[in-house]
Amino acid sequence: MSDITGKTVSVPTEAHGGHGISFGEAVRVWARIAALSFGGPAGQIAVMHRILVDEKRWIGEGRFLHALNYCMLLPGPEAQQLAIYIGWLLHKTKGGLVAGILFVLPGFLSILALSYIYVIFGNVGVVEGLFFGLKAAVLAVVLQAVVRIGKRALKNRLMVLIAVVAFLAIFAFRVPFPLIILTAGVVGYVGGRAGSSRFQIGGGHGASGPGLADEDSLVGELTPAHARPNLNWSLKISAVFLVLWLAPVAAILLIMGPDSVFSHIGIFFSKMAMVTFGGAYAVLSYVAQEAVQNYGWLQPGEMLDGLGMAETTPGPLIQVVQFVGFMGALRDPGTLSPLMAATLASILTTWVTFMPCFLWIFLGAPFIEGLRNNRALTGAMSAITAAVVGVIVNLAVWFSLHVVFADVDRWHGYGMTLDVPILASINVASASLAILALIAIFRFKVGMIPTLLAASVAGILYRLAAGSV
Repeated sequence: MSDITGKTVSVPTEAHGGHGISFGEAVRVWARIAALSFGGPAGQIAVMHRILVDEKRWIGEGRFLHALNYCMLLPGPEAQQLAIYIGWLLHKTKGGLVAGILFVLPGFLSILALSYIYVIFGNVGVVEGLFFGLKAAVLAVVLQAVVRIGKRALKNRLMVLIAVVAFLAIFAFRVPFPLIILTAGVVGYVGGRAGSSRFQIGGGHGASGPGLADEDSLVGELTPAHARPNLNWSLKISAVFLVLWLAPVAAILLIMGPDSVFSHIGIFFSKMAMVTFGGAYAVLSYVAQEAVQNYGWLQPGEMLDGLGMAETTPGPLIQVVQFVGFMGALRDPGTLSPLMAATLASILTTWVTFMPCFLWIFLGAPFIEGLRNNRALTGAMSAITAAVVGVIVNLAVWFSLHVVFADVDRWHGYGMTLDVPILASINVASASLAILALIAIFRFKVGMIPTLLAASVAGILYRLAAGSV
């Protein structure tokens, strides 16, 4: 039908939630997206954009970027949160639940299976070689993330300065990651609110361009009735998910005590879920430092092995924390068998990491729908993204030290704490494989998955050859 201006508008139909998209079809599409969600947040968001905007034409370019900008400001994996947001926009609460759960499920099952293989057959030459190759290639993948995000985020000298300060803060002065992100967000918010164009960088992960207009999509440009602000609904649904998130942690504390590895895992990863701004690469530096140096759940090389698992399986990259919890409980199982404790810890870690994502979306999405093109929020997002580049550089340096060198020393002075490589401990084979992976990705534009697979095969061949000598 047409409105009084003659412009065509869509008429809601109750049978299909107001847009003609059946829930069954949506489930099949979300399952397809989940199965294809390799390559970290950039790849996952690109897959969602291609299927939901370009192929299905369910939502328009503007609405997609608006939702993405909000998810970029939230703690947690923005790709999964974007799936929850769009699923909720299409089919209310059940749509968000299905989209979010399906997005995580394939990665959870894959990493759980790989974790079993890792601890049961890890001393076999083939398995050792697999993860030896993965560790070297992961370094190249992280550096690629620095370049990819840096090209989008560091558009002017102010953004470069924020990235440099963030790197120095976490690398040299050990400033807590949450404080870095909070400071950057405040600076960006103030700058954006003041109208500075230097903070208006734009949408996330390269999803840009004219694309499909909102009014031409099946959802349309109007806000669906269920997506309008409703404080009563938001408070009720938030209370439900807050209980679902924290009640298991409270129960574990009461039953097992504060010194249990399960209590440590539940509390640490619940805190992490509240500070993981800027995507998985940014927070992994924080997780690695705490898990390796503070809790002793795993070794630096094992952290790289876990990241290799997450890189080669579908789902959010932050799913690597599942492996961290698995290894932590495996080494401190208490009265349980090691594998049983590790499995339960893997489930607990996943639960407290991803449950808050549903809380953030269901609480804020109805209100964020009314905040199109808000300069202050865009400024905060731009500054946070710039700071994230610096934090990811720190992660790349950390990985480089532990991939290329067997030992590092720690230097203190002038308020700084620096990890310094011991040159005599260089691993020539690992360094060579990392260089080859860098050449493949940056010089010959080989994709991430083929590079990781090739490095894995090379690592297996190297280990088998070394074992036969």
